[in-house]
Amino acid sequence: MLRTANPVLNDRTFNRMGALSGSDSMTIQGTVIKTAILLLMAVASASITWKMVSNLQNGAAMPWMMGGAFGGFILVMITMFKPTAAGITAPLYAILEGLFLGGISAFFEARYGGLVFNAICLTFGTLFSLLFAYQTGFIKATQNFRLGLFAATGAIFMIYLANFVMSFFNSGISFVHSSGTFGIIFSLVVVVIAALNLVLDFDFIENGAQSGAPKYMEWVGALGLMVTLVWLYIEILRLLLKLQDRR
Repeated sequence: MLRTANPVLNDRTFNRMGALSGSDSMTIQGTVIKTAILLLMAVASASITWKMVSNLQNGAAMPWMMGGAFGGFILVMITMFKPTAAGITAPLYAILEGLFLGGISAFFEARYGGLVFNAICLTFGTLFSLLFAYQTGFIKATQNFRLGLFAATGAIFMIYLANFVMSFFNSGISFVHSSGTFGIIFSLVVVVIAALNLVLDFDFIENGAQSGAPKYMEWVGALGLMVTLVWLYIEILRLLLKLQDRR
């Protein structure tokens, strides 16, 4: 059974479809191409809010950023329950999430120049390093690996959720945002867990191609990979910010 912490990529997705063959089936190459398309769309929309924030138009940028963040979340939920719609939801997700990432990246860049470039390099460096490790068999998505990572990802989600709820009462979990030792250790752990989720995404995509999943599953796989990359990028940004603040 396929198990992944990614909300888009899970075993129920394959259970709802039958295997196909030929040109109508999912391929790894097709998923890679669609992932590249989503990345380009995200970069294009990110440039909009990046320019707004860079030009000190924060008030104008915030609605676009918040709309992008919440709109992207809604699209992920839609894809979970209706994967056949991924051909529409995945590009829309990339555009909306790009609006959020462009603005938040500009805020980080304004605080410490070069932070965004370093985060981008580390994100894609991690992506290709783990892809190499997965292809060479150095890291295998065993059942225990999946279960452990699923539990760890769920625990992080609960911490962030608790921190979000506590923020309404002018409180919070200190180490989530702290640049102290515990704060940095927490961010390091989250970055590692986010990165390892890429292995589950690779495994899901490979299994989908091998099992002859429908062609639209290429969009589902690309969207799932995008969700993990966005999370990883944001967590790396947060970690780099904490390290800079500590200096």
